Amino acid sequence: MCSHLTSAPRLAAAVLLSALLALAPQTAPAQTATQEDLRALVFYLQQDDQPAVQAELRRLRAQFPDWRPPATLSELVGTEADGGGPDVAGIWQRIDRQDFAGARRMIDQTRRAHPDWTPDGEMLRILELNEAQARFDAAVAARNAPDAIAVARRTPQLMRCDRINNAWGLAEMYHLAGQTANAVATYRSTLGSCQRLADMEPTLEKADAVASPAQMAELFSAARQAAPQHRDQLDRLEQRLRAGRGGGSTGSAPAPTAQRSPAPSAAPAPAAAAGAMPAGAPTSFDGLPLRGDARVSEVRAAKEAENWSRCFARSAAPRSLELLYERSWCALAHDRPAEALAGFAAVAQRGGALGGNIPRDVRYGLALAHLSLQMTEEGARIAGTANLTDAQRLEVETIVLDQRGVRAFRLGEFRQAIASFDALEQSASGGLRRDLAIMRAYAHLNTGQRGTAHAQFQRLHDQLTTAETRAGLDASRGGP
Repeated sequence: MCSHLTSAPRLAAAVLLSALLALAPQTAPAQTATQEDLRALVFYLQQDDQPAVQAELRRLRAQFPDWRPPATLSELVGTEADGGGPDVAGIWQRIDRQDFAGARRMIDQTRRAHPDWTPDGEMLRILELNEAQARFDAAVAARNAPDAIAVARRTPQLMRCDRINNAWGLAEMYHLAGQTANAVATYRSTLGSCQRLADMEPTLEKADAVASPAQMAELFSAARQAAPQHRDQLDRLEQRLRAGRGGGSTGSAPAPTAQRSPAPSAAPAPAAAAGAMPAGAPTSFDGLPLRGDARVSEVRAAKEAENWSRCFARSAAPRSLELLYERSWCALAHDRPAEALAGFAAVAQRGGALGGNIPRDVRYGLALAHLSLQMTEEGARIAGTANLTDAQRLEVETIVLDQRGVRAFRLGEFRQAIASFDALEQSASGGLRRDLAIMRAYAHLNTGQRGTAHAQFQRLHDQLTTAETRAGLDASRGGP
């Protein structure tokens, strides 16, 4: 099992890196927003992107407690605040018309002309996000599934509910690439995160063209749990889609037995019910015998050598649960968590007779696969009901605390973020990672604990001086 434990820290780092790209704390010592801080809001107003406007307003209110927006937001459009300094309006205009190369050239020119100027973090975030959107759109239009999938994995912010077309496009690209389990998992996480009926109904209709009847039943169960207020409409839609498949009406599905945990809009939702196996488990695994696939020794050797590509290639179309188990570990390490989850689920259901440590280790794999998909609470639930080794349990708990802290910070639940990071610091042998320590210091700052925040920034600054620690010291200076 050492190879499993070796791959798990990389999983945690990869999951956290994607989250941190979207969650980098803002650094502003003032409690009220300047015109420069409002550039992103003005940009969204100019585009008439109302979901983004509301999200940016929430961010500004959280970051600048003393700031109050004008009664009419349109008053912000067209205002100027260059005060004789660098004029960044032209950069925003280029971003607005999708001239990204021109925007980057102008950023470089402005830096040279004003050595003390640095581009606003929000400007760079929006520029990078819009560049990724353009690349994703081009890949989908060209039916280039590998490129589209790669862009989506590098930029999880594209999967926000206000960009739900991207989630549908990603599922379509997975299906085009023959990765049906990943397509179904994408539809499922979209249902858990985007709970307007106007989002859920087309998501289910699109999934119906890809998913099996059993998978569709699981998707509807997940949808009802995520949005019980839409149960009647979802029941009618399920009956209509079943009739279209020739299945007729069977009535509504039973009510789920577990409550859905809150999740940010960009993150996949937890599994549908506490006792249920994950959605997306292919029914083709149902008839697999326990043993009998002659490739198992070769695949196991590749796995133990951490040659994930060879392991994954040589285990295609597994003909036994024994081989499926080995392949699932390789899929997890090969950045195919949805396939790993489906494989582990099948082995967990019928592979107990394989003996040894497999019944225990497959639960560990299930927990890691859920965590890789940001299904934090389901991963924690599985780990809590499994007889894991101390090392396995510590690995899962570390990732769970990691994800809970980052998620709480993103949602503005700063005290909960502090509690998660404190617990992580106590449980991790190496202490709290530097990026999370910086995030915790900002959480203290956002709860009004300037003195504590300043002390934490100072300690990090003394260990290693960076632009982030300097900005944190500036932001927290002068408080109690």
